[in-house]
Amino acid sequence: MTISAFADPSGRADRWPSLALEDWKDTYATLHMWTQIVGKIRLVQTPWVNHSWHVTYQVTSRGVTTLPIPYEGRTFQIDFDFNDHRLLIQTSDGARRTMALRPCSVADFYEELLALLAGLGFAIEIHTTPNEIAEAIPFEKDTVHASYDAEYANRFWRVLLQADRIFRQFRARFIGKSSPVHFFWGGFDLAVTRFSGRPAPVHPGGVPNLPDWIAREAYSHEVSSCGFWPGGDPAPYPMFYSYAYPEPDGFSSSLVRPRNAAYHPTLREFVLPYDEVRHAEAPESMLLEFLQSTYDAAADTGAWDRAALERPAGDWQRAFRTAIGPGGATG
Repeated sequence: MTISAFADPSGRADRWPSLALEDWKDTYATLHMWTQIVGKIRLVQTPWVNHSWHVTYQVTSRGVTTLPIPYEGRTFQIDFDFNDHRLLIQTSDGARRTMALRPCSVADFYEELLALLAGLGFAIEIHTTPNEIAEAIPFEKDTVHASYDAEYANRFWRVLLQADRIFRQFRARFIGKSSPVHFFWGGFDLAVTRFSGRPAPVHPGGVPNLPDWIAREAYSHEVSSCGFWPGGDPAPYPMFYSYAYPEPDGFSSSLVRPRNAAYHPTLREFVLPYDEVRHAEAPESMLLEFLQSTYDAAADTGAWDRAALERPAGDWQRAFRTAIGPGGATG
């Protein structure tokens, strides 16, 4: 049975729910650690891909997924289902196991998940210190984080679902190198990144509990990156963000849209509060305007070769209409 039913599947409140940080911060902190455990399982079993793209989650119609993870000729996949509130493990040989997503400590979640995997024949060991967390507690010792509010976990996924949809539209406008739209369990954010094609200065590193070489590999080339983050210090509210690395001269003072967007000097990125989008008359249009104008600022101040990197205006819409055909079906 679904724990959190939608009152109005076609309404704006359903698509863009309230997600005030103070209303679910304990669930957020616990879920962050749970996603790190599962993410690290994928990390140790998957060949390294540039910019750590092999460790991320993909948004699904029920939650987020690791996609298939290799193990000695077999594969398995782990999904967070935020409709039925369960963790689902599926294997290439047809086995299936579930764990209820409910209030429990990170330590208990870690122990139960590894026991389920071992029972399926997957003997996996991970580094148990969380990444990108300043005061990190090893998973097997973490009895501090033990909250799970099903309603807010579901709301968070619903925001990811909308952001993923719009980020994919934005990504389609770019023909240069671009990341997938994917969810990073280290920063707990959904992101998509465009590349100029030019090498970047060496990243200074210094991310808490993250080896400097990983940050330097992630930012080996110039980027314009945007995403959604639920918030935290020093910005305790959910937001859409956009930044450039390296930050070009003049980027922070660029005029971007909509008027509610602003440059955050501590985060060193443009931010648009999520509540501005969810209350907007046309949320999708507002968010796309933010993504496009902040990319424009990065590309212009950074002197990107925009003619070579961008799909001409209107081309991606025409390609879509051609693909679906006059009757609305492909083929």
